[in-house]
Amino acid sequence: MLKFLSRPAVRLVERYLPDPYIFVLLLTLIAATAAVAVERQTPLAVMRFWGDGFWGLLEFSMQMLLVLVTGFMLASSPPVKRLLERLAGKAKNAGGAILLVTVVSLAASWINWGFGLVVGALFAKELARQIRVDYRLLIASAYSGFVVWHGGLAGSIPLTIATDGHFSVEQIGVVGTGSTIFSLFNLAIVACLFVAVPLVNRMMLPDDKDSVYVDAAQLDDTPPARSRITRPAERLENSQALAWLVGIPGLIFLADHFLLRGGSLNLNIVNFLFLFLAIVLHRTPRRLLDCLHEAIKGGAGIVIQFPFYAGIMAIMVESGLAQSMSEGLVSFATETSLPFWSFISAGIVNLFVPSGGGQWAVQAPVMLPAAEALGADVSRIAMAVAWGDAWTNLLQPFWALPVLAIAGLKAKDIMGFCLIQLFVTGAIISVGLTWF
Repeated sequence: MLKFLSRPAVRLVERYLPDPYIFVLLLTLIAATAAVAVERQTPLAVMRFWGDGFWGLLEFSMQMLLVLVTGFMLASSPPVKRLLERLAGKAKNAGGAILLVTVVSLAASWINWGFGLVVGALFAKELARQIRVDYRLLIASAYSGFVVWHGGLAGSIPLTIATDGHFSVEQIGVVGTGSTIFSLFNLAIVACLFVAVPLVNRMMLPDDKDSVYVDAAQLDDTPPARSRITRPAERLENSQALAWLVGIPGLIFLADHFLLRGGSLNLNIVNFLFLFLAIVLHRTPRRLLDCLHEAIKGGAGIVIQFPFYAGIMAIMVESGLAQSMSEGLVSFATETSLPFWSFISAGIVNLFVPSGGGQWAVQAPVMLPAAEALGADVSRIAMAVAWGDAWTNLLQPFWALPVLAIAGLKAKDIMGFCLIQLFVTGAIISVGLTWF
């Protein structure tokens, strides 16, 4: 049945889903129009919100570009490529490849979302080199594992409210991760998704006549062989000692960060880890630079689109539109149904504000008073917003950009499969938040 349903979904998305750049332009116009029509803001005020917030994600844009580049360089290093090759060899057929890449992506995303995005895409490429499998579904499977990130170790909302001094601490206090990430209901949702998401991807595997394959030779990103060294500068570029004199101290810093200082795994640390492992494992600066040249080609979408999303977020927040949307959806909720409606409202807001931390700042002033008034569990409401934020990433191409850049595909190639997962995972999460 899922194979039957996925065919029209794929055709629909391939025909009507525009390039992510067009998508973000349309979202900009929709948000601006809604701010004028619903919030009674003047066009001048909306334009100012948009322009003032346009560069609000510059730091995050650079972080995401580095996720793409450093992850690509690390996975292209000889030792990691051999490891991926051996792991990919565990899959004996197309169905096994779909299951394996989904499980790897789910596990990596639960540990850290940036880690999961890159590892899943790079592992999918390695599987495509070894096994004849529909390349669109393979990459969609790698991306679908991202749905668990906000219920995992790096979930920004549960980690925020577990931090002393967070912006709503006077209202709800410090809510430990034992009540959110490691709560029974959240672990049950994660466990169900670890079973359901791989199986759904496997059941969507197209027949051979409907599959789209990729030539393994097109996926080869091995840098060209270097010519004989003739200049002193080339000796520095090919110096293993120079690379290790910088790379090894970077790894020692990471050991100090985790072991002696008890540091956490955040996006900057993930990028630092990827970069310095790549420096060491590539062994020479020249090999790293050759790999960098290939990696940077896929970053154009991040560079041009993320500022537009920052502008959309500013319109949604400053105009009051995001708050009005949230208030409207929870206005008729009960104590039992509030987690569900919080989840749905977060999923809708996420289409315009695709940032977990930013979304909590917008929705917390609405959700927390509603939870207190109805006597609902605050930790469950916070996780409902977290899951809603993660859920509609299966529809919103914002987070797919690094994956698509690594894979060399367009959003329309994978979002048809993700649309099926959107409905399946939405049902599982809704039941989990309401009944578990």
